[in-house]
Amino acid sequence: MPAVTTVTGMVLSAMPVGDYDKRLVILTREHGKISAFAKGARRPNSALLACSQPFSFGLFSLFTGRTSYTVTSAEISNYFPELREDIESVYYGMYFCEFADYITKENNDEKEILKLLYQTLRAVTKRTIELPLIRLVFENKIMALSGVAPQVYNCVKCEKAEADYFFSVYSGGLLCEDCKMNDNSAIKLCTSSVYTLQYIISKDVENLYTFRVSQEVLSELEVVIKRYLNHYLNHEFKSTELLRSL
Repeated sequence: MPAVTTVTGMVLSAMPVGDYDKRLVILTREHGKISAFAKGARRPNSALLACSQPFSFGLFSLFTGRTSYTVTSAEISNYFPELREDIESVYYGMYFCEFADYITKENNDEKEILKLLYQTLRAVTKRTIELPLIRLVFENKIMALSGVAPQVYNCVKCEKAEADYFFSVYSGGLLCEDCKMNDNSAIKLCTSSVYTLQYIISKDVENLYTFRVSQEVLSELEVVIKRYLNHYLNHEFKSTELLRSL
C-alpha cells in the first residue's frame, strides 16, 4: 500500500486523544473498517475539525504509517446536517453507526454495509417512513449482508412452503405448522410479516426504504428481530439506552 492513499468512507465514531487529536473509526469502501488519527482536529481552527465528526461521508486522504493511518485532508460530500439538528435522529444515527462498527472488520469487503449505512442515514433525514421501521429494515439487512440472515422463504427443517409460518430464533428462520411443535418459543407470523422479511433480505440497498407496513406487522417483526439479535449477536449497544430514553 502506498504511503499516501485516498479512501471513500464514513466516520463511525471519534474519540479524543491527548490534548488536541482525535482517533477516528472510518468505514471505507476500499479497506473495510479502519482507525485513523486526526492530528490537531480538536483545535478550533483545524482544517480537520469538520471531517472528524461522526456521520461525515466523503474522501479521506490518509498517510499510512507502520502501525496506523493519519488523516491528512478530507473532502466531505455529506455531513448529514439535518440529522444533527434533531436529537431523535442523532440517537438513531449513533445506533446505526455503532452497529456498523461492531459488525464490520478491517481489510474486509464492507462496501454494501457502507452503502446501507449511507442510505439509512438518508432515510432518517428524509423521514419518508417512520424511524422504528428504518431501524427494523437496517437491522435485518445488515445481518443479511454479514451472512447471518434468517431463512425466510420456506421451513428451515423440512423446506416445505406453506401459507402459515412461525419464526424460530433457535432454528434460524421459519418453521411450518408441523415442525414448530418442537419449538414452543416460535412466534406466529402473519403473511405480511413474512413478505416484509423476504423483501428486506432480497432487495438492493437503494430500494429498501420505499415501503410502509401496518402497526401489527411492525410490532410483530420488532419482537422477532430483537430476539434474533440477542441470540446471534449477544451484544448490548450503548446507544440503545439513548433510544430507550426517547
